[in-house]
Amino acid sequence: MTVAPPPEFTSGLDVTVITGMSGAGRATAANVLEDVGFFVIDNLPPALIGKVAELARGGSSPQRYGFGVDVRTGSFVEDLDQALAELRAIGARTRVLFLEASDDALIRRFDASRRPHPLADADRLLEGIQKERALLEELKGRADVVIDTSILNVHELRDRLVAIFASDRAAAALQIDIVSFGFKHGLPLDVDLVFDCRFLPNPHWVDELRPLDGRDAPVREYVLAQADAKAYLEELQRLFELTLPAYEREGKAYLSIAIGCTGGRHRSVTIAEQLGRMLTDLGYRPHTRHRDVDRD
Repeated sequence: MTVAPPPEFTSGLDVTVITGMSGAGRATAANVLEDVGFFVIDNLPPALIGKVAELARGGSSPQRYGFGVDVRTGSFVEDLDQALAELRAIGARTRVLFLEASDDALIRRFDASRRPHPLADADRLLEGIQKERALLEELKGRADVVIDTSILNVHELRDRLVAIFASDRAAAALQIDIVSFGFKHGLPLDVDLVFDCRFLPNPHWVDELRPLDGRDAPVREYVLAQADAKAYLEELQRLFELTLPAYEREGKAYLSIAIGCTGGRHRSVTIAEQLGRMLTDLGYRPHTRHRDVDRD
């Protein structure tokens, strides 16, 4: 079987579709992309995306567009798939940014804003949310970037988006986001790969290390002094030397990697920092953040 090569992005056109659950932060995301240099059009019917983008072709430098779309625009998923296929056919780079949030978070936001859900009848807010979630399930699975905003405030969401889309990072072949976390605070819901480092000795049980975190030299030295930590990092390097070029060949634009320990303060932070340095040495420009480093 012959595998087709990934598409070449030849038109200079860079299109990000901003979509997801109603109430999950699409308007905020559109504003952030506009702030970092995108020309953004919100509430655009997917059937018009190709026509609008066609008008933007022919410029002398790459042009970055953000199109906000949601389920109120008719045959939403089918029209969006067709629009993205047409853009790729003319050599445009495309990506889908999907904003997600839990049912509880969405209910709180709609209650606070007193705005109706686009798919809810009368007072049946939860039913509208569940109907929309089912409609968008397949699209979420195919999205290039998924961000769960359930526990993010506006400023935290902005920071996440700027890290992904600011400057020329969004035009890179493969963008990599690394997050450390604590299992006791819950798994991140918007990551592609999860690695567990709870098998390493826990600095939490060393009195002088407990108040520090994995970015501090004493904790870092304690974690990396373990033979298993060195072997683990060597295995991760072999894994990513194999998989990252393969992801690029398949046209993947964004990869999120989570490293977890019990509390998210010590082992996972150190390993995430080391992984970031490793991927930098491999020629990538990962963004590393620590979700739970300041939590008890």
